Amino acid sequence: MFADRADAGRQLASCLERFRGDDLVVLGLPRGGVVVAAEVARALGVPLDVLVVRKLGHPAQPELAIGALGEEGIRVLTPGLAPRNQAEEEMLAKVERREAEALRQRVARLRQDHPRVDLHGRTALVVDDGIATGSTIRAGCLVARALGAVTVLIGVPVAPASVVRQLPEADEVVCVLTPSRFQAVGLHYRDFTQTTDAEVLALLGVR
Repeated sequence: MFADRADAGRQLASCLERFRGDDLVVLGLPRGGVVVAAEVARALGVPLDVLVVRKLGHPAQPELAIGALGEEGIRVLTPGLAPRNQAEEEMLAKVERREAEALRQRVARLRQDHPRVDLHGRTALVVDDGIATGSTIRAGCLVARALGAVTVLIGVPVAPASVVRQLPEADEVVCVLTPSRFQAVGLHYRDFTQTTDAEVLALLGVR
């Protein structure tokens, strides 16, 4: 059990010491993941950035990530899940238009012209406050790699053991708690109050 996201970040950081290095960049998924990521970046003495990503959910199964959209026009599709015919391509295009607009709005709110940390040739540590199905963080890994990261790691405070074993998009996954009986991320926090955009901006140093 974690007191709050900051406590979770400190506990996660203690499990990540071996990755400390000049090439490491910590990427928090908004919003709650940025709070955890900020503690990790502070403890390891490495750069912090936000990874703004929108999952492209399958039209018939929204929780199934068939790809992702990221900043600077990044578009990636999950291998083996690309559209198989024209009808599926049209449905994906509709999903993509909606998510592209949502991405644009979120980038405008959270980055505010603050330059993105260059990931080319670096190790990206993608951090969230927990994993349920894994679809969002898998999408984040795809985008981080497409942005140039040579190694992509996942760091989270809590996730189902079954999901942690099935995250091939990451080179390695570090998780503090992996309960065999998992119901929801928030149940592992005493304080799981929703993080605001203002809090994210303050942590990123965006004014």
